[in-house]
Amino acid sequence: MLLKEKHIVLGVTGSIAAYKIASLASMLVKRQADVTVIMTPNATNFINPITFESLTGNKCLVDTFDRNFEFQVEHVSLAKQTDVVLVAPASANVIAKAAHGIADDMLTTTLLACTCPKIIAPAMNTRMYQNPVVQDNMRILERYGMEVIAPASGYLACGDTGEGKMPEPEALLEAIVRALTLKDLTGKRILVTAGPTRERLDPVRYISNHSTGKMGYAIASAAVRRGAKVTLVSGKTDLSYPAGVEAVPVESAADMAAAVKGAADEQDVIIMAAAVADYRPAEVADEKMKKKDGELSIALERTEDILAWLGAHRRPGLFLCGFSMETEHLLENSRQKLEKKNIDMIVANNLKQEGAGFGTDTNVVTLLTKEETRELPLLSKEEVADRLLDHILAQKTEATL
Repeated sequence: MLLKEKHIVLGVTGSIAAYKIASLASMLVKRQADVTVIMTPNATNFINPITFESLTGNKCLVDTFDRNFEFQVEHVSLAKQTDVVLVAPASANVIAKAAHGIADDMLTTTLLACTCPKIIAPAMNTRMYQNPVVQDNMRILERYGMEVIAPASGYLACGDTGEGKMPEPEALLEAIVRALTLKDLTGKRILVTAGPTRERLDPVRYISNHSTGKMGYAIASAAVRRGAKVTLVSGKTDLSYPAGVEAVPVESAADMAAAVKGAADEQDVIIMAAAVADYRPAEVADEKMKKKDGELSIALERTEDILAWLGAHRRPGLFLCGFSMETEHLLENSRQKLEKKNIDMIVANNLKQEGAGFGTDTNVVTLLTKEETRELPLLSKEEVADRLLDHILAQKTEATL
């Protein structure tokens, strides 16, 4: 578990968004991280330090000169053991102090002493956020190597609508995980397809499948964390695009084929995790098809096999990975696809196996290459994604030796 026993410092400043950090602290603790919260004095007007102490089991730090601590230079000793610092919500005042090396309270002093990755999540009124001085200060922070997370847009506590909302705790958690992840895919360009395709029958109806996109999105998210430049070609899902991906929304198999073909030449790796329809209606009605007495037959025609096209038109150095979901003869059917489509690896799973299939948060897969068959145990889809990327990285490294 990536966050296990990692020392995370959460800096909380005076903003109405401070209450959201309680949820983030809880998420981190559940993932076995050691969390210390440092609050500015103004932040204590929005949320009580006892809340954070109850959630983390650690003293919430506010006063630099609190005499209740053991005799040590507290901000320095804390900085030495910290793996990541996240300041969220980050006020314009603290951003300005951090940008210019001002250390006049426990938070800014600790921030200045830390040499670990530092993440800043601004939260303030839209006019303040867009002020050139604030924008310049954030650029200074980035120049010093800190990550500044762009705020969300929406209705603000002050009554305005626009930029300035602190991202939700889930997005902040992802930023922390990303900061802790080894960047072994830096410089690699990876295209991932995900989700179902929809093949229109008329303006109302379509043919599709049960894919939720969770596996493909987990792969895209893991690749971004590890430093890759990721293009996510996705059918319609209920998921939010992972932070950092270039998202290309599509609807039909033809749309997906066009998007993948258009980007293929720029990629080092293509992972086809989408559940692409094999057939589509031969004719699409311009108007809604009316119900009639008797049965209805719909003529279907084959869609293009995108993975087979990639295998037939591949350029040297491109690594191709496909997915194979079966209900019987898993390994035999999957290995046939691997050879027939001229690809490097296929990820096989059985829809009927417990813990695998559509809509679950887990998966049970077998990784097949021309030389190897590797069965993985029941894992979360996030763990499967990392195992898959590990295997691809090892295969590409061997190919270059």
